[in-house]
Amino acid sequence: MSPPHPDADQITLSAVLAALGDETRLAIVGHLSLCENVGMVCGQFLDLTSKTNLTYHIAKLREAGVVNVTPEGTRRRVTLRRGDLDDRFPGFLDTIIAAAIKSPLMTCDAAI
Repeated sequence: MSPPHPDADQITLSAVLAALGDETRLAIVGHLSLCENVGMVCGQFLDLTSKTNLTYHIAKLREAGVVNVTPEGTRRRVTLRRGDLDDRFPGFLDTIIAAAIKSPLMTCDAAI
């Protein structure tokens, strides 16, 4: 069963900004931008934080409408909700990604 996601019209700028106000979540978005077509599974983010913290950060991004989380057996695939975010806030995600790529957590070793 897929975890709940807000509908596109329920995504608010304040919720998105609050979710992206954390350096780890910003780095997650940066990582996802590098694999935008296929997304990433949660285990690929473990260089950023612990499993417990990762679960928390992914949930915050999902609840804000920044990412989509889809179960794949025992794994969960995380993808950016680019279409929904671009429709709601044109150009916003590209600006966020540009900032995320410069994040201290986006080192060469962390890049996927």
